Amino acid sequence: MKRLHFLLTALALATQASSHAEDLTMPVRGLCAHRGAMSTFPENTIPAFMEAVRLGAHMIEFDVQLTKDGALVLMHDATVNRTTDGKGKVSDLTLAEIKTLDAGAKLDARFAGTRIPTFEEALAVFPRHVWLNCHLKGGAALGEATAKVIVKAGRTHQAFLAATADAAKAARAAVPDILICNMERQGDSMAYAQETIAMKTQFIQLLGKGDVPEEAVKLLKAAGVLVNYYHDETSGGLRRQWRAGVNFPLVNDLAKALPVAEEFGIKPLAQQP
Repeated sequence: MKRLHFLLTALALATQASSHAEDLTMPVRGLCAHRGAMSTFPENTIPAFMEAVRLGAHMIEFDVQLTKDGALVLMHDATVNRTTDGKGKVSDLTLAEIKTLDAGAKLDARFAGTRIPTFEEALAVFPRHVWLNCHLKGGAALGEATAKVIVKAGRTHQAFLAATADAAKAARAAVPDILICNMERQGDSMAYAQETIAMKTQFIQLLGKGDVPEEAVKLLKAAGVLVNYYHDETSGGLRRQWRAGVNFPLVNDLAKALPVAEEFGIKPLAQQP
C-alpha cells in the first residue's frame, strides 16, 4: 500500500483534549497559507493564523526557532528586527524578553500589541483538520524539541516538520513516526525527489517559478509523497502547479488565490467546531 493511502487513513487520527480519538480526513490538495495570512496580517502570529483558518486554508506554514533559554517561538528571520519593535537574534533573547516585543505595529497600527507566539500557543488554536507545516529554523536540538511538543499536544496526525536532514534525524529519534517534509533541496528536482523517496518522508517542498518539474512530481506522487511548492502564486503559476499534480502551493495572499483554487474544484476548508 502506497504511503499516500497510509497518510490519509492510518495517520488521519486525532487525540482530542478529552482523550477521545476522532477520525479526521486530512486535505489531499489545496492552499498553504505561508506564515499565515501574511499579506494582510502580521506573519507568524495568532491573528494571521486565525485569518487563514477563517478563509479556509488547507495547510498553514510557520517558522519555529529556539530562544536563548530553550523555548520554542515562531519567527522567520534569525533576528526580530524586521517584524518587531525590538532588535537582536532570537537565539540571544530569552522567552521573557521576546514576549515584551510588539510583532504587529510595524505592519499596521491596528495590530499593535500583537505578541510573538510560542509553538505551544500556536498549536492550541489550530483546528485539527488543517495540515501544519512547521518549518524548523535550526538543527538537531530544535528537531527533537519540536517533535516532543507535537506529541504532547496530540498533533502527530497533522503537524509535519519541514526540516533539514540533521533536524529530521533527531526528530525521528525522539518520535519515530513524526511526519517530515524533506528540505534538503537539490539543484536538480529529480535528484531532490529521489532523495525524498529514499528518506521515506511524507512531504517535499519543491522550489521554483515558471514550469513545474512534472516528471519529478509524477515520481513523488507514485511513491505517495505529498508535494508542496514554493513559490509562484500568480494565477498562471497556481494553475500550472495543480495541473502538474502539486498538492499544496504556498501563497502569501490566500484570499486572492482562493478563486483560482475553485477552478480546480478546491473549496475553502470548512471550519469545524
